[in-house]
Amino acid sequence: MDKFMGWMTESFAPKVNKFAKNAWVAAIQDAILAGMPMILIGSFATILSIVTTYVSWFPDFSMISTFSFGLFSIFLSYLIPSALMKQKKHTSIEKQAGLAGLAFFLMIVFPTINPETSIISFDINTFGTGGMIAALLAGLFVGLIMDIFTKLKFISEDSALPDFVATWFNTLFPIITVLSIGWLFTFQLKINIYEVINSIFNPLVNLGQGFWGLTILIFLGFSFLYSFGISSWVITPVSYAIMLPAIAENQQLVANGQAATNIFTVEAVTLVLIGGGGATLSLCIMMAFMAKSQRLRMIGKASIVPSIFNINEPLVFGAPIAFNPILMLPFWINGLLGPILLWIVMKLGLVPIPYMPFQMWYTPAPIAGWLITHSVAGVVFVLVYFMISWIVYFPFFKVYDKQAVQQDLEWAEEDEV
Repeated sequence: MDKFMGWMTESFAPKVNKFAKNAWVAAIQDAILAGMPMILIGSFATILSIVTTYVSWFPDFSMISTFSFGLFSIFLSYLIPSALMKQKKHTSIEKQAGLAGLAFFLMIVFPTINPETSIISFDINTFGTGGMIAALLAGLFVGLIMDIFTKLKFISEDSALPDFVATWFNTLFPIITVLSIGWLFTFQLKINIYEVINSIFNPLVNLGQGFWGLTILIFLGFSFLYSFGISSWVITPVSYAIMLPAIAENQQLVANGQAATNIFTVEAVTLVLIGGGGATLSLCIMMAFMAKSQRLRMIGKASIVPSIFNINEPLVFGAPIAFNPILMLPFWINGLLGPILLWIVMKLGLVPIPYMPFQMWYTPAPIAGWLITHSVAGVVFVLVYFMISWIVYFPFFKVYDKQAVQQDLEWAEEDEV
């Protein structure tokens, strides 16, 4: 175990963190974070729509979701190239890159133009999370072109022209290049790049929606890597490309009178993040109210409110769980049990598969269980999993608490000396 911990700490973790800080990966993460308020607004509209089920006169707020969460791919097509320029230190052309990304994405989703009325039509499904993979690739492609052309400046920085004029001319050629490529494939060759991209990535999405895809990605992102101080955001480009289109597809299936089928969604995963990754709320309660170590009791009480809202950084790095072999093991076990149990109960139909967007992951677990699944079964599942996580953590907590008490005594003796 010591050799493994040493290798993870000194070799693996630094390499993964370096990868996460890569400009291209960081740009995707920054773009998704920037667009998160629009996702949350869509989630809020989802909560309001639940009211209409029970109160007939209550207004229909679904259009708020359509014009927030439902336009997420459009937002990404702007945000990704803009964020990439920022990461690459080309801050003077951030907005121009974003606009080029937006224009290019609108071209590759293959719009229909009526030559007689000059009316342009889009499939609104391509604007939502269903077009997320295409938006990601379009944004990265535009960012690449813009980055290449920054090395081929036509007007140097020491030119007598004003800076904004120099920026105009230096961005004309890369934007023309981007739009010409979109024009060629969409309007001349009649190739629907959006559909091509989705057909290429469908196997990846389907793999992610399988049992192993769900289990491995959730375990890696929210437990294993996290226990070594690596944020779950490192897997965001992969996980969100699978989860966000999945909930959009579930919503469409239910609207068409069919059953939702995709389990690997942000909504479903939220059900097993009780207190955060590794279901740490139970451990936090143990520390706050059962620990004999004053240090652990203090950490538990300080972490209890964030844990209720599924924020466990204070506990993971304060207890700590990270780099702590005694608490890492149950953290991993719960990180595996969560997605496994989630898959089983939803496949068996014991808990409904979520079909409406709900990205408010900070909602306390029992309430989230109801809002996400619209059923008592969702609440029962959350409570049962909470009890299972308690059973898993308890023996390890007792061992660690005993060790912490001894450490507290030793530190107290050192202070007296």
